[in-house]
Order: sequence, then structure tokens, then C-alpha cells
Amino acid sequence: MNIIKIFIAYFLLLNIVACTWVGVSPQGEKVRVLTAKEVSACERIGKTTVNTAAKLAGLNRYAHKVQSELNTLARNSAVEIGGDTVVAVDAPVDGRQVFEVYRCMP
Repeated sequence: MNIIKIFIAYFLLLNIVACTWVGVSPQGEKVRVLTAKEVSACERIGKTTVNTAAKLAGLNRYAHKVQSELNTLARNSAVEIGGDTVVAVDAPVDGRQVFEVYRCMP
């Protein structure tokens, strides 16, 4: 009986670790995530640093989920400073990532 409870708890914890908690704002939906090569004709207007939980209950969250949340947070943040495009400056570290913000569309 205890093994079943442990299995259920482990299964629920894994599902929680995989969850995405961040939603893109309506304005953020219009912001693109591109590479540095793709913004050569754009105007750089600033930087943003975003954070999300990289661990939950002591377990590392899935890297692609963390990256997705960081991209969403960067898109939402870009809107606040008038940007329409973000480019990651570096790889995420402990749920933190820096993005440059660009204005590419008139």
C-alpha cells in the first residue's frame, strides 16, 4: 500500500514539475523571439532580465518548459519598453535569462 502512495506522489510531483505557470499577455503575443542574425536591420532599444522557477520541490524542471516560460516573460517585458522582438543574450542559468529587446516593425 505504501508503494502505491509513493508512486502516486511521485507521479503528481513529476506532473507539477512539467507545468507551465506563465501566460503570454495579449500584447506579448505580437512579440517575436528571434536570433541575433535575424535582427540585423532592427533597432536595439534595451535589455530585460527575466526569472522563473528552475526547480520545484527540489527537482529540476524540464529545460524546455523553463525556456518557454523565460521566452514568454521576455515577450511580455518587451511590450513594456516598446519592443516587438527579443533575442536571448545568453543561456538560462538557474531560471534567469537576459534578452535584448528590439523594434523591428514600424
